[in-house]
Amino acid sequence: MVEFNEEKQLKKVDELKRHEEEELAKNLAPKYGLQYLDLSVVPINIDALRIIREQDARDAQVGVFDMVNKKISVAVLSPSSQKTIDAVNLMKESGYTPTLFMVSHQSLQKIWERYRDLSYSFETKSGALDISNEEIVELLKKVTGLDEIKKQIETVLSLRKGYRISKILEIIIAGGLATKASDIHLEPEEKQVRLRYRLDGVLTDILNLDHETYKLLLSRVKLISNLKLNIGGAQDGRFSIRLPSGEIEVRTSLLPGAYNESVVLRILNPSAISVPLEELGIHPRLLSILEEELKKPNGMVLTTGPTGSGKTTTLYAFLKKVYTPGIKVITIENPIEYHLKGIVQTQTDPDKEYTFAEGLRSALRQDPDVIMVGEIRDSETAEIAVNASLTGHLVFSTLHTNSAAGSFPRLIDLGVDPKVIASAINISIAQRLVRKLCPVCKKETPLEGEDRKVVERVLESVQDKNYLQGIQTEKVWQSAGCAECDNTGFKGRIGIFEGIIVDDTVEAIVRENPSEREIKRATQKQSIIDMSQDGILKVLNGTTSLDELRRVIDLEKNI
Repeated sequence: MVEFNEEKQLKKVDELKRHEEEELAKNLAPKYGLQYLDLSVVPINIDALRIIREQDARDAQVGVFDMVNKKISVAVLSPSSQKTIDAVNLMKESGYTPTLFMVSHQSLQKIWERYRDLSYSFETKSGALDISNEEIVELLKKVTGLDEIKKQIETVLSLRKGYRISKILEIIIAGGLATKASDIHLEPEEKQVRLRYRLDGVLTDILNLDHETYKLLLSRVKLISNLKLNIGGAQDGRFSIRLPSGEIEVRTSLLPGAYNESVVLRILNPSAISVPLEELGIHPRLLSILEEELKKPNGMVLTTGPTGSGKTTTLYAFLKKVYTPGIKVITIENPIEYHLKGIVQTQTDPDKEYTFAEGLRSALRQDPDVIMVGEIRDSETAEIAVNASLTGHLVFSTLHTNSAAGSFPRLIDLGVDPKVIASAINISIAQRLVRKLCPVCKKETPLEGEDRKVVERVLESVQDKNYLQGIQTEKVWQSAGCAECDNTGFKGRIGIFEGIIVDDTVEAIVRENPSEREIKRATQKQSIIDMSQDGILKVLNGTTSLDELRRVIDLEKNI
């Protein structure tokens, strides 16, 4: 007696149907002038799926299964279908060069099934990373701490590769947003790849990745940043993240290294730099001087300091302070980090020869009252900015110098006439950012030994003793670490500032091409505390620690 195996028979029928469908597609291909392809033996490039949304692909009966730069391979079921034609034309309009392949329905199904491997965070539009989906917003709520970020990534590492790379990048970026990181660093070493976040100005280790995972992750970063996949040199790109609260831009920087390209993702989060002038940490006396200078109809207000010292945040605070509907404000920036209502903002583009100097020259033709120049970095920009401040405009800008006094020699080095510098500048300020002690876990400790000597020397150098009224000198606070601050001991940052007003004394000495030290000596009568003195006052009131202040400035040098 022969036993009938229904399951086996159904399998045979399915195989026969599949074979017949493949043969039909194979026979039809020459009629349409296309090449036939059986995708059951062809790998699907997950990144290529982003060219068209899943629902649109199903409706048009197409599937994009491979992509090299802008050249894409497209599987089609019925090349003469109007929906298919429209979908292919749309790809062409988006800048892609499609090559069509005749396939069976089973082959198309294979492509469509791979859509589930795509991260929820990615939109099909190149250069846009969309985290507006509910599941991703939930992820942002989960990864509030460094331990949780590490745990989430380690969990995903155990998943299949095609799926996990999208998820890992998603968690890394969501973690950066949740912890308010300014930068995300991926640094290949000999045996592993180190993932670090810059939190409150300090790089913090998160975890290590294997090189195989990183290689796939690097390709994904290049793809969304619109960078060339097959080049291992230095490249710069960008993409945006769309959250319910607004859009955040990410700048991508790639640098070739000994073990692979290193990646830095700079997160330009508008909420991080939208800080009112009164909350920057400026001492009340300097703040009142600044507010008076900001009321003037012309002149220049300079903010100085190294990269990452918070200069841009200060400039935006100035803009928000002076803006009224009755004036015209124009900014020339790179990049535009925060969009301000009622203000005309323009972004420089060196590739198109639109520099700060060119932007400033064009802005002056727009009849502005206030101009913000993101950075004075060359003689041409310096000269135009100075002339603008002398011809009835209030100009805000930044310089890369170490102190407020250093801005004057720097402008002279850039070729600005010393005779007009003093007339052009109203005030120059310098700043640094220090981490604030976590209020939950900071530890009180007696001020003694060498630390006491340093504090006393700095306080003795304060010209106006009114600054010291109500200041205790018996104790300081140190960082400890708790769950609230991810065991770093710090939470958030605040500025330390110094300023120089251009008075008759400064004007006289600037004409003599002075050194930074000579200018500082000449401004002592102004009785404005410098950064070391401002920092010590913040140490003594428990805002920050002495070790943190030492990390940012040389206390011995500034005494």
